[in-house]
Amino acid sequence: MSGYPDVMDKLVSLSKRRGFIFQSSEIYGGTGSVWDYGPLGVELKKNIKDRWWNAMVRARDDIEGLDAAILMHPRTWEASGHVAGFTDPLVDCKQCKARFRADKMDPKKLEANVCPNCGSKGTLTEPRQFNLMFKTFMGAMEDTASVVYLRPETAQGIFVNFLNVQQSARQKIPFGIAQIGKAFRNEITPGNFIFRTREFEQMEMQFFVEPGTDMEWFETWKALRMQWHFDLGLSPDRLAFHQHDATELAHYARAAFDVTFDFGGTLGHQEIEGIHNRSDFDLTQHQQYSGKKLEYFDQPNNRRYVPYVIETSVGADRVTLAAMVNAYREEQVEGEEEGRVVMGFKPSIAPIKAAVFPLTKKDGQPDMAHRILDDLRNAFTVDYDETGSIGKRYRRQDEVGTPFCITVDGQSTADQTVTVRDRDSLAQDRVDVSQLKGYLAAKLVG
Repeated sequence: MSGYPDVMDKLVSLSKRRGFIFQSSEIYGGTGSVWDYGPLGVELKKNIKDRWWNAMVRARDDIEGLDAAILMHPRTWEASGHVAGFTDPLVDCKQCKARFRADKMDPKKLEANVCPNCGSKGTLTEPRQFNLMFKTFMGAMEDTASVVYLRPETAQGIFVNFLNVQQSARQKIPFGIAQIGKAFRNEITPGNFIFRTREFEQMEMQFFVEPGTDMEWFETWKALRMQWHFDLGLSPDRLAFHQHDATELAHYARAAFDVTFDFGGTLGHQEIEGIHNRSDFDLTQHQQYSGKKLEYFDQPNNRRYVPYVIETSVGADRVTLAAMVNAYREEQVEGEEEGRVVMGFKPSIAPIKAAVFPLTKKDGQPDMAHRILDDLRNAFTVDYDETGSIGKRYRRQDEVGTPFCITVDGQSTADQTVTVRDRDSLAQDRVDVSQLKGYLAAKLVG
């Protein structure tokens, strides 16, 4: 149990009401654990993905970008171990039809054959293995020869392109390959809003290193990745490392740590990123199954070797949810009976950076407000609102996390200045319109 409150139900409600996230196919009753990002949600998630891409690819000269296809040769998943080993043991209740993962059930209830859902005894089926990969067919014939899978992770697209990228980009080891893309898992027990879904987005980087230097690089990337989450604005008090012990380590891993975030309530600390030392497992497997050498030629030392890999794998949806949980707060404002809900995003990732209001709909104020809006739109995501009292408009922007509200009033048309109100401090500055773009740019850095 977390010391932080559970705000998930409030976030689900806010997300639908304000256009962050909607249930997929809602008019048909919805699709289980599949979600659509609305106008504000897609901006928030894109800002987070852009921030990751800038940190991993554009700010470094030792990491290259990639966008590999979702559909891959089926042998890929045999080599990676997903066909044989990417399974969960499932148990069904014949009475209530509920389905459970046997490895997550209370061992006593499993042994006594008691359903955790309806309490019926003697109604559980024997555990059977269920592969989590979505299977489909390529081509006209639906037969075993045409089976392909929707990728359950983006990493394999990087591994099979290791030499393509290394040679075309003329990179020397150590170097990395990064990509952002969709992955699919037929999860049996998905839930907690967008935390565990069947269709999700990963931000993954595989860093190829010389064997023997891998643990040093592992520690380096652990520190760099935790710092990225701090810089995103996530509270350091909510972030922690979880080390995988011998029973948790994946078959390919020499070492593994999760970056966990405290989501509050009963969900508590959960993984939002994994940092893994994958050894040379993946490239060796693909060599074996493809018959193609995936060795690196170290020219100065005249030797060949299969590199070790340090992986950083971030769930884009999970980090987006963490940012929303971290940002949500309810507070009282002095002199007002009504409280306010604030999404206190770091300004640089907020979906809307500034909102422009005319105080009234007369005296040329709307025209001036629209001119300001058009000028700012070239540089920032901005909103316009002229409906309701100024207090209500502030509250609407607070609720979606807009860091700055710009009000055009009676003085504005006379001296070309506007009031800029800060979401968090509630302080108001008088700013000349000609200085407005620079004022906002300085506040949005970081």
